[in-house]
Amino acid sequence: MHRRAFFKKHYDKAQLQAGIMLCKLCHKTIHRFYDEMTLAKEYNSLAFLLTSDKIQQHIEWAKKQRQTVPI
Repeated sequence: MHRRAFFKKHYDKAQLQAGIMLCKLCHKTIHRFYDEMTLAKEYNSLAFLLTSDKIQQHIEWAKKQRQTVPI
């Protein structure tokens, strides 16, 4: 994905390597709602991602779920 011209033109290497820590379920949910280009163009930071109604609904649902510790 990062080899695409859009990413090379708009982001430096440090920005491409930066990320946010997410659980596997949240990561899968984000990619189910948005493709990579939408994430890169519109939701390229945690602050922008949290403005999404879909993500807010998922967060509210996830808060109610029982937490488990992986073995």
